[in-house]
Amino acid sequence: MADKFERHILQSWGTNATAWTDAVRNKTIASRAEVTNRAIIDAVLALKPQSVLDIGCGEGWLVRALAGHASRLVGVDATEALIDQARQSGDGEFYTARYEDISQCLSDQRFDVAVCNFSLLGKESVEVLLAAIPRILNDGGHLVIQTLHPRNACGDTPYRDGWREGSWKGFSRDFCDAPPWYFRTLESWIALLTRSDLALYHLLEPFFPDTQQPASLILVAEPTDRR
Repeated sequence: MADKFERHILQSWGTNATAWTDAVRNKTIASRAEVTNRAIIDAVLALKPQSVLDIGCGEGWLVRALAGHASRLVGVDATEALIDQARQSGDGEFYTARYEDISQCLSDQRFDVAVCNFSLLGKESVEVLLAAIPRILNDGGHLVIQTLHPRNACGDTPYRDGWREGSWKGFSRDFCDAPPWYFRTLESWIALLTRSDLALYHLLEPFFPDTQQPASLILVAEPTDRR
């Protein structure tokens, strides 16, 4: 069943690649425009990286946003249609690869920062990816994850790990076939980092200025072998 969910995620992003590109570039996603875009940029720049790997880069907006702030910017995504959009729209290197294949695809490359911006939707694929992160970071490197805040994302369902139905609520009618996603509690996120030989370095909770409610959760981690 889990494999079915993971396949559905990839299929959905392939189907919605054009709609997603339009939504990001036209700034129609309110939470991103108001809070979370700036939050992830600031979290990455605070680490002063010279090289950045954007995992699940989509149509490449974060690579474009970081242009001029790092000497090397690389994006990777499993959806070829999104990588095509990224290559056409700005500077940076872009590769198509599933999360399970990233360490092999980038086997001879290392980065100061690896960033996953709302791109960790699966279960097994995410576990495999995070286990590989220490091998693709430079000495002193960090992983930066921005994800839905568990407090808000849980909704009325029980606060425990598990697959959830996807939704494009708040998006345009151009979107269809919402992908499932795997919910993790805060405790589970930190435990997953630990199993992946990563230690929590910093935690941020960007909030909406009008409601003072969390818009997202940002986890900054570093390999445990430096501690």
